[in-house]
Amino acid sequence: MLSCVLTTAMATAYGQQTPPAENPALKIYRAVPTKINDLVHTKLDVRFDYKKRYLYGKEWVTLKPHFYPTDSLRLDAKGMDLKNISVVKNGKNVPLKFTYQDSLSVAIKLDKVYHNNESYTIYIDYTAKPNELKEKGSAAINDAKGLYFINPDGTEKDKPTQIWTQGETESSSAWFPAIDKPSQKTTEEITMTVPAKYVTLSNGKLTAQKTNADGTRTDTWKQDLPHSPYLFMMAVGDFKIYKDKWKDKEVSYYLEPKYAPYAKEIFGFTPEAIDFYSKTLGVDFPWVKYSQIVVRDYVSGAMENTSATLHGDYVQATHRELIDANYNNGRSTIVHELFHQWFGDYVTAESWSNLTVNESFANFSETIWAEHKYGKDEADAHNYADMQSYLRSQGASTKNLVRFYYADKEDVFDAVTYQKGGRILNMLRNYLGDAAFYKGLNIYLKTNAFKNGEAQQLRLAFEEASGQDLNWYFNQWYYGAGHPILNISYKWDEATKTETVYLKQTQDGQTFKLPMAIDIYQGGKKVRHKEWMNDKVDSISYQLAGKPDLVNVDADKILLTKKTDAKTIDEFLFQYFNAPNYLDRFEAIDAAAADQTRPQAQKILIAALKDKYYGLRIKTIRALNLTKDDVRNAAQPILISLAQTDNNTLVRAAAITALGKLKASGNMTLFTQAMSSESYAVQGAALNAIAQLDAAKALSLAKGLEKDNKGALTTAITNLYTANGNDAEWPFVYHAFTEAGIQEKFNTLKNFADMTAKVNKPEYAQQGIDQLKEAGIKFKVYGAAPFVVTQLEGIKASRTAIKDDASVKAADEAIKAVNDAK
Repeated sequence: MLSCVLTTAMATAYGQQTPPAENPALKIYRAVPTKINDLVHTKLDVRFDYKKRYLYGKEWVTLKPHFYPTDSLRLDAKGMDLKNISVVKNGKNVPLKFTYQDSLSVAIKLDKVYHNNESYTIYIDYTAKPNELKEKGSAAINDAKGLYFINPDGTEKDKPTQIWTQGETESSSAWFPAIDKPSQKTTEEITMTVPAKYVTLSNGKLTAQKTNADGTRTDTWKQDLPHSPYLFMMAVGDFKIYKDKWKDKEVSYYLEPKYAPYAKEIFGFTPEAIDFYSKTLGVDFPWVKYSQIVVRDYVSGAMENTSATLHGDYVQATHRELIDANYNNGRSTIVHELFHQWFGDYVTAESWSNLTVNESFANFSETIWAEHKYGKDEADAHNYADMQSYLRSQGASTKNLVRFYYADKEDVFDAVTYQKGGRILNMLRNYLGDAAFYKGLNIYLKTNAFKNGEAQQLRLAFEEASGQDLNWYFNQWYYGAGHPILNISYKWDEATKTETVYLKQTQDGQTFKLPMAIDIYQGGKKVRHKEWMNDKVDSISYQLAGKPDLVNVDADKILLTKKTDAKTIDEFLFQYFNAPNYLDRFEAIDAAAADQTRPQAQKILIAALKDKYYGLRIKTIRALNLTKDDVRNAAQPILISLAQTDNNTLVRAAAITALGKLKASGNMTLFTQAMSSESYAVQGAALNAIAQLDAAKALSLAKGLEKDNKGALTTAITNLYTANGNDAEWPFVYHAFTEAGIQEKFNTLKNFADMTAKVNKPEYAQQGIDQLKEAGIKFKVYGAAPFVVTQLEGIKASRTAIKDDASVKAADEAIKAVNDAK
């Protein structure tokens, strides 16, 4: 939507992995569930009780035995009241005996033995009670009750009333009985009766609407092509619909009314992306329509429900916010979920162990769309950031990409499945070439259309397309764990005119086979050599006319590796100006930033301030050591120019931030002019810069910005108020903190705690303590609760000093609540 130790590259095929001994749960081989019955068609008729947070449902589910005859059926049904289960015979419901086990699944005794050439229909009358369900989520999907009532009583100011569902992994069975496994596929019909003022969305096509006498309306949605139960969805609420199209298919965007004017800015590239993916894959978008809906309080980032993707409200933004949005601010997620319509929905992972054939592809799609739409630098930057996310993820190097052993299915939604998996696909694309790679994807999709897939089928498709044996690749990257830690060094022998490249893998575990390009630059020319590293230690020698200017190992910068490269600063200088890729320049900037006393380093950094890619301009600005006179003198005129004229608002903001740290009064006019920018990022940077020169002026300016601020500007005002404000500024700070997302909360938590400690009014301190307690409990899953406790202890000490006994007691209770939270 976001373990096993393998010690040798070839210790697999098809999941014969040795589970680690220390955790009993990891000894269980997670097989694909045996198919006894197959879903055929699921028909639902539902209505909602907003007061009780209940769904009243009637279901007609048609099934047939998969192969062997059977007289029994087991359905997943979590936390429901099951009032009637019958088999439909000649239009009549014949009651069946059933046993409801642990409020999780129901075992049904059928009326006879059925064979796989006959189907049968079960009728179920039930009530779903999602708010009474105790199911845990994961770091990727933080709740698992399936059906969500948002502000159902309308008591939360400025929050809409909504209903929406979240099925992945196996939570659809919290709102309708099903064989809730990804290996099942079914067509679908959902009839929803809702207050007439609301709109609805579900999978497939809206086929009927009926206005009822009691102020409700009944909508019927039909999904005629089969898909898995976890991809079922419903959404109900006050949404404005913007209708677009791709070819003859409807493409629509559902937004809260106040964001409707920006629908085209937010989602408008969707038809272009559908067209790009359809042509790239050789398989047209397979569903009858494509809708995207934005909801409140969503439990993940977004979800690729078939033909109806659901997004959290992070993607909802105004024109001013979108000015500052880069590719990672929602756009990459929009195309990620779209690509799932092929990889995940059209062909679905047969089990959570093989989640990679869903999520790794969606991650990969972010890179190829960035390359198509924004250029190779954007794609390479995105791909590199994903690799770093995986490399920094604790314990990720011990986990196989295809994971047949795990403690909980939710554990598979991690940096291995997403970021590592996407990088592995991009490496394979580089190795095979675009034509063979995309031909392989086409074969995989067409062979498994509306069915299920796994990594072995993927391998076979690539082998069919390319004619190559790819067991070695899949064994080490899909069924093996970890990544190479690669040391690269060089030696030039003047006597023999020989350049030797020394390669050494230093990681524990398997030795990786690494195909790579090595580019040698000499005499104004570049010569490419295709090489293989097959052993843990290897060397390659080249006879040359003279010492090369640069030997560029992994010249495509495609390998998933943690790398140490012993290039000199002169070689990095040459690399910056001559090697073509984003990472070539990135590495040179890093090398230059490490020691800015060297003239070569300064030359790289000053040039990189004008790099063609905005991300490297920002990186360079942030890397500058402006305490060095020669660096500052060379950089300052360029920074002033960037602050005033760069076509990217984030670069302008970074330049203003760097200039602000100089605390040069001569820049005040520039900062003041920047306050009139339409960009929140530029305004925020300018306000921070002014505050460093004249805090009183900044406070005065901030007061005029309280009614219209978002993102970086909100953060700037909050930081200014927490550092220099008092009780008069508390309402703004408190509101900003309560409205912030999880990441923003964590980023501003210390400043918020500092202000909570010093406000005069005890009721303000109580508000702050309550918010910190709530944040600490939510942060528990991310391991940040100890940091919150530290801030609460600091507040307790401060409130003790001013004898605010009520706040001291509240802080004590908050500390205990955070520590006790599960």
